Amino acid sequence: MTSFPQETEKLGHSDDHHEADHAAVSLAVSTVILALRRKEGESHHSLWLPLVRRLREPYKGQWALPGGPLPSDQSLEQAAGSTLKRATGLVPGYLEQLYAFGDVQRTPDYRRMREGVIEPQVDPERVVSVVYWASIPATDVSHTRVHENIKWFPADELPTLAFDHNEIVEYALYRLQNKVEYSRIAHSFLGEEFTLAQLREVYEAILGRALDPANFRRQIAASKSIIDTGKRVEGTRHRPPRLYRYDHARAFADQGPLGMYRASETQDVAQHKF
Repeated sequence: MTSFPQETEKLGHSDDHHEADHAAVSLAVSTVILALRRKEGESHHSLWLPLVRRLREPYKGQWALPGGPLPSDQSLEQAAGSTLKRATGLVPGYLEQLYAFGDVQRTPDYRRMREGVIEPQVDPERVVSVVYWASIPATDVSHTRVHENIKWFPADELPTLAFDHNEIVEYALYRLQNKVEYSRIAHSFLGEEFTLAQLREVYEAILGRALDPANFRRQIAASKSIIDTGKRVEGTRHRPPRLYRYDHARAFADQGPLGMYRASETQDVAQHKF
């Protein structure tokens, strides 16, 4: 039988372990909160996000994503929701785990050591950030919290952020552009009822390009993701557009493998209930 001494050594208690292997790792939760807003002087919407001004070192005075250490009495999702609530005063229209950022050299102490600014340390603090992304419905954006240390920025005009938060936002936007083609995330930027033109504007803001209205209508119809409410917009001068709503029966599937697992669990419970 072939043996794997290196793997065995990793799994067992080896005397060769270094002190750094036991350095403390801190767990934090941050949230990329996205909403549609208009830049001054523009008629179309674009993606914006709120940032929080840091009040202490490191990076004192710089803007950063809302977040902080994971509370011991909250789940990851609860912590992300609490972060959004503190930053905006609202609850999200959509909340999903994006990625875990755990590069060993992502914290300021590591970067200063690498640049020769400070002397090497035995075990500089390492922070792993579990990042969520969330959306706020357009109907709620005007009710977001106002605070001197919280400010909304266009996603394409961000300043240099603290830590590696510029990279995190870039990755969130990249994932959003890829996911919008097959999930309900675009609908989460709108209210409960919306027109096709409003939905198309969300897609255009996310993708960063104009879409042909006729092609968009055909693609949305083929996706079977929305339901005609039978109502129309009132008070318009021309033919009033139809109002649609998202088909919530698709919500679990839109959340990916975990959502589909939860859907099967729900079905199993329903089947064994009687």
